[in-house]
Amino acid sequence: MTRWPLPEPMKRALALAAEAAEAGEVPVGAVVVKDGKVIGEGRNAPRATHDPTAHAEIAAIRAAARALGDERLAGCELFVTLEPCAMCAGAIVHARIARVTYGAPDPKGGAVAHGARVFDQPGCLHRPEVVSGIGEGEAGELLREFFRERR
Repeated sequence: MTRWPLPEPMKRALALAAEAAEAGEVPVGAVVVKDGKVIGEGRNAPRATHDPTAHAEIAAIRAAARALGDERLAGCELFVTLEPCAMCAGAIVHARIARVTYGAPDPKGGAVAHGARVFDQPGCLHRPEVVSGIGEGEAGELLREFFRERR
């Protein structure tokens, strides 16, 4: 589906998204990288944990913060299979993540290129670099298949 090789962190995020789908969760996976090394990862788990904040990005950010022993993730990159929502974009801002790379756009719930456009707001305290479309085909297919099976 992709015209070029996917970065390893996005491949891992896609694998985590597939695990989420197998567990009955919306298939989203996320990985935080610093200096080329994975320091945090997560997948969607709101249903299993009965926690509406248990998004893949939040899990990956929490794991990375624990690994670094710091709530600031300066110099880190977040790879996520779906455009982050407003909650996750806010967490990205507060964590001071340097770069966000996401796969599929989310016209309904996304808040980076759609909706609230959190990083573009005048009061935004930190604006990460954003790269979109990396693994979009693969992430989109996981989402389409997941929702097709439920309709």
